[in-house]
Amino acid sequence: MQELTKAEEQVMHVLWKVKKAFVKELLAEMDEPKPAYNTVSTIIRILEKKGFVGFTAFGKTHQYYPLVSKEDYKTQISKSLVSKYFEGSFENLVSFFAKKEEINVEELDAILKTLKK
Repeated sequence: MQELTKAEEQVMHVLWKVKKAFVKELLAEMDEPKPAYNTVSTIIRILEKKGFVGFTAFGKTHQYYPLVSKEDYKTQISKSLVSKYFEGSFENLVSFFAKKEEINVEELDAILKTLKK
């Protein structure tokens, strides 16, 4: 699975939220400053070519829907992050955040409890 650009992720987050939408509906759900209609239309077609998005045609318009779940994408990106930057070790990832004081003892305890389940 390919990684998405920031703009592609922005569109996918909206599509994951609304489940299916026309470009104008995606645009309506986006935060300010909103991109141009043509920009969103181009991004959604790129996402379709990458296999992230499918569509149902209604004449000349298309209603888009995700083909890749948010959970599947998160899993793939997390594995990629750990592999690229933390030598494939989740321990190194957690240690990194602990050293940077981005994670506290309570959060570490919660992680341990989750792992024990």
